[in-house]
Amino acid sequence: MLSQFDRLSQLVDGRYATDDELHVISDYTNSFQLRLETYLKLQAAEVDIVQQVQARLKAIDPALFQNGHQDMTAKWRRDTIRALRYSATAMLVNDPETLKERFLLWFQTIMRAFGTQRTCDVTYKIMQDVVKQHLTSAQANLFCPFLELNRQFLGEG
Repeated sequence: MLSQFDRLSQLVDGRYATDDELHVISDYTNSFQLRLETYLKLQAAEVDIVQQVQARLKAIDPALFQNGHQDMTAKWRRDTIRALRYSATAMLVNDPETLKERFLLWFQTIMRAFGTQRTCDVTYKIMQDVVKQHLTSAQANLFCPFLELNRQFLGEG
């Protein structure tokens, strides 16, 4: 929403916005309660979501948490919580562009340096399934596109 407000303010510089241009604000206002409920539910379920994703990843391939002989589980957990929180905030304010620009592009560089694209790809695929167990279908439909952005930017593509 922040980037959309910024675009709107630049677009209407010196004039009043049209009804079509104001539509983005009314859409956001109409969806705010659902966004807030989703955000709060994600906040409350964060520990369970991350634990369930971790368990499913280990069941699929325990080597996903290995970098040579080093166990990267704690790092994966910190990174996953960080991404989940950034994604939840981006969903709350309806701003995927800011998520991309301020988090995903930077984080993508780090994940590629560590060669974790496969782990990220699987993590965010599984996380979409897991959050659907914690959210209503309307909430999941609102949030899962943000997780898919994570998968696209941080995963194998």
